[in-house]
Amino acid sequence: MQDIKRMAPENSSFVNEFILMGLTDKPDIQLPLFFLFLVMYMVIVLGNLGLITLIVLNSHLHTPMYFFLFNLSFIDFCYSSVFTPKMLMNFVSKKNIISYRECMAQLYFFSFFIISECYMLTSMAYDRYVAICNPLLYSKVMSPRVCCNLMLGSYLMAFTGAMAHTGCMLRVAFCDANTINYYFCDIFPLLELSCTSTYVNELEVFIVVGINIIVPSVTIFASYGFILSNILQLRSMEGRSKAFSTCSSHIIAVSLFFGSGAFMYLKPFSAGSMDEGKISSLFYTIVVPMMNPLIYSFRNKDVKVALKKTVSRGKF
Repeated sequence: MQDIKRMAPENSSFVNEFILMGLTDKPDIQLPLFFLFLVMYMVIVLGNLGLITLIVLNSHLHTPMYFFLFNLSFIDFCYSSVFTPKMLMNFVSKKNIISYRECMAQLYFFSFFIISECYMLTSMAYDRYVAICNPLLYSKVMSPRVCCNLMLGSYLMAFTGAMAHTGCMLRVAFCDANTINYYFCDIFPLLELSCTSTYVNELEVFIVVGINIIVPSVTIFASYGFILSNILQLRSMEGRSKAFSTCSSHIIAVSLFFGSGAFMYLKPFSAGSMDEGKISSLFYTIVVPMMNPLIYSFRNKDVKVALKKTVSRGKF
């Protein structure tokens, strides 16, 4: 971030629209990237909406675990849809223009859904901890009321964080530069264009993102620590192998999501780091939403049975 900013009145913006540069400015790879990310987005949409449909149509999937999976799939579909259509436009158009209001709306909804995902993953880890470590108390501990409270708590934290990010961004002035070196309106690419001091914004990002990454990730890995400890006490090698396989898949997805998010947001900001940020952000914006339906559900026997029943009834 530049040490010296041009002075401009606060609470005002002289820029009415922005130009999104996208992932790359190399024309020879624009079309291949368009088809690559189009296919990935179709997998995200079909995978997550397919899982949502299966959970709604099959009563034996109306359990706490699939309640959280339903919400996770809804969140993955929504936050991918916030920016992917614009990103795809960038590959096939000369200028990908977004208005100031649309940009702020995109920032708000992306922040809302990405923070929701953090706490939904935390709720899922807690659900698995109770199921494996306290199976006799599972139905009592994970009652419908508790599940709803965890869900509402996730969305409340998301609302608070998104309001903080967007509110602080609205106080920033953009005077002349309007070309965003990114594929959507994210916090740091926007701050790079500011012509006023961004110290308050950077402090807010560090605090809010720190809370929303560190607290959920510590809770998740602590839950899986207790789960693995419980698994090691199992006498059956087959049971151990199955449990380890399930936990390792979850931990890989969680590590990708929180690791790439921490790399993007919890390091000193510099304009030259945007290209690195583009690559790391693809993991939590594209790769993880695409992998989640496979990792969390389609390897599951209950989901396979539900899919067969649904197809046989002709509802797909």
